[in-house]
Amino acid sequence: MHIVMATDGPRLGPLDLRERPVGGVETAFALLAEAFRRRGHALELRAGTEPEACRGGLAWSPLDRGRHGAPAALVIANRSPRLFRWLPRGRRVLWLHNPAGYLRKLRNLLPLLALRPRLVTLGPSHAASLGPWLPFRPVQIPLALAPPFDAGAAPRPPGPPIAIFASNPQRGLDWLLDLWTARIRPRVPDAELHLYTGAATYGGDARLAARAAPVLARAATLAEAGVRIFDPLPRPALAARFREARLMLYRGDTGETFCLALAEAQALGLPAVVTPLGAVAERIADGETGVVARDATGFAAAAIRLLRDDAAWTAMHRAALARGPGPSWDEVAARFEALA
Repeated sequence: MHIVMATDGPRLGPLDLRERPVGGVETAFALLAEAFRRRGHALELRAGTEPEACRGGLAWSPLDRGRHGAPAALVIANRSPRLFRWLPRGRRVLWLHNPAGYLRKLRNLLPLLALRPRLVTLGPSHAASLGPWLPFRPVQIPLALAPPFDAGAAPRPPGPPIAIFASNPQRGLDWLLDLWTARIRPRVPDAELHLYTGAATYGGDARLAARAAPVLARAATLAEAGVRIFDPLPRPALAARFREARLMLYRGDTGETFCLALAEAQALGLPAVVTPLGAVAERIADGETGVVARDATGFAAAAIRLLRDDAAWTAMHRAALARGPGPSWDEVAARFEALA
């Protein structure tokens, strides 16, 4: 099958995911492309204006290579319907990763209505963001995980009282620091909160770095409260830190449409405490593999319990491992192939 994929993000290959921190959208695009290649398809990747190049076995071309010639069986645009103007004819698929409100903008809405691509969302919460104003019925295809998270893990004993935050610092970190210093750390004086966060995950984006600077500066002053800031890590190194920790703490965010960080933590048996914001509750079996807290009081209570109670931690750890890492990227690729 001839498949064309296009993105307005960077050109990445599987090796990049092992060597440096990479955001969830970019990770998903690279791993779906690799799955298509592995499954024997004639794959054409397009991004940017740079000349043709190969990264980790994936061949990339500039976006403006041309849209003429034979149609492709499957034409996938990542996030932006405006990408279709550069692409050949074929069964068009718009792979959404963000809440769908941006599609209301005229520059996105016009190509969407003109070309009528199939829309792929990541789950129920994400699909609901389309609202009744778009005449499309999305296909829900959840993400798979990157190595080494896709292999799961063996059971282990409870670790030290270390909680992890591994998301965008603008997504609830201020709220978490308030809760940590006022309610959680006073009840667990030897606990630590490790932050693996920063603009490096998003290509060193200068605007993100500027917006995140105040909350990270605040976190840097909280060493006496057990708060430690670490640079974002490539996934293999991050997995090793997850295996040493006790739980993941994340409020969530209305902009979360999947949350790979939570899925990765759960795949390694790391319990999590979240709230119902965005799609984060979809990654947790509430009361079994973690807690979906309804308010700050419940969030703090669940965090304290899992930091201190070995039996409660072990039960949730084993339940998370039993759920497994979810679908493989080959299974995700097959779902996309079925749209052709």
